[in-house]
Amino acid sequence: MFMQQNLRFCSSSLALSSILLAGLQTSIAQTAGGTKSIASQPRAFLMDAKMLVHIKSAASSDSRKQEVVKAVTTTADNVMHEGPFSVMQKSVVPPGDDKHDYMSQAPYFWADPTKPNGLPYIRRDGQRNPELKKISDHDYLGRMAEDARNLALAFYLTGNTAYGARAALLLRTWFLDPQTRMNPNLEFGQGIPGINTGRGIGLIETRSLTSVTDAAGLLAGSKDWSAADQAGLSAWLQQFLTWMRTSEKGEAEDAAKNNHGTWYDLQVADYALFLGDRQLAIDTLERVKTRRIAVQIEPDGRQPLELARTNAFSYSIGNLDGLMQLAWLGKQVGVDLWDFRTEDKRSIRAALDFLLPYATGAKQWDYQQIGGFHGDALLHVLQRADVQYEDPRYAAAIEQLNKGKDDLDTVLLRNH
Repeated sequence: MFMQQNLRFCSSSLALSSILLAGLQTSIAQTAGGTKSIASQPRAFLMDAKMLVHIKSAASSDSRKQEVVKAVTTTADNVMHEGPFSVMQKSVVPPGDDKHDYMSQAPYFWADPTKPNGLPYIRRDGQRNPELKKISDHDYLGRMAEDARNLALAFYLTGNTAYGARAALLLRTWFLDPQTRMNPNLEFGQGIPGINTGRGIGLIETRSLTSVTDAAGLLAGSKDWSAADQAGLSAWLQQFLTWMRTSEKGEAEDAAKNNHGTWYDLQVADYALFLGDRQLAIDTLERVKTRRIAVQIEPDGRQPLELARTNAFSYSIGNLDGLMQLAWLGKQVGVDLWDFRTEDKRSIRAALDFLLPYATGAKQWDYQQIGGFHGDALLHVLQRADVQYEDPRYAAAIEQLNKGKDDLDTVLLRNH
């Protein structure tokens, strides 16, 4: 599930982590009147908390700060009146007869035209069934998480309480309000009509909750997000994490060798850090070396399980995106995934270097990509790698692929 509409929930958080200190540190240097006060550091995991402090503390006249704040507030203003979203808003009732349960349908399964009732559904990889829209939970979960994070970020950088209040409302509605909250499990995610009511594969849909953990950290100090709210969200995530690690569906996703295993690990590591279980996060990140990188990536950088898909370029980028987010978390707890390499040279960087010439047009993509080939889909992943590796090849490719993009992520990365 790595077509463009799904990638947006993964890229925005980590893009923020790539903003560098250059050009902003001078804005918080000592002045004639003494040292300028520095904002408190938010408790965030997939964003660079230290960098956000520098942005917030920079002088209002700083041109870089102005550009970032404008992009952030414009994005927040655009979603101020979206939602609040809830699992209770879907028009169908899950198999357990409780609308508080999350429910979604497998995206690539369609009614069998040879059967009178269409059952059981059959697979058409890469072709999304429009029936999915009849169940709103997946779309609403993603929008809630992204909107809450963007609104919370705008609150943190500007102090505008309206942003904080709206972000808090979105979080309370989805996780805390007894009338609207989601039950902390995914028993009915990505069910296939005529075959099952849910699969472990559905867990990939909750990867957007990593934006929620950062949103909560950015809301610290808001009068609209109380200690009780924070405790309630922590309790919800603890129950959800326990379900992920002990349920049959969660264990199945943990065992997945492709991108699903990557996104499972990212969720476990992120939630563990949010809940203060540093050891679980470290253990999860350490095993990425042997259970993900060593298994998913060939010495030449190919990702065979992703290349086998009908949208092979999109899926290869999607898995690499997840691995880079894991590398970012690893850097925070002393687990080096950015530069990890097996004895036969399987690595995150090898995976990027395999995709790079196809993105720039130096090579023609010779795998399937039924959704259409767009080299600039690699842009944000490439930008993050450029910050980490400082490779002139990446800088040159970024310049070629950028093509005047001016979305929030690109603005943030441009101001490194």
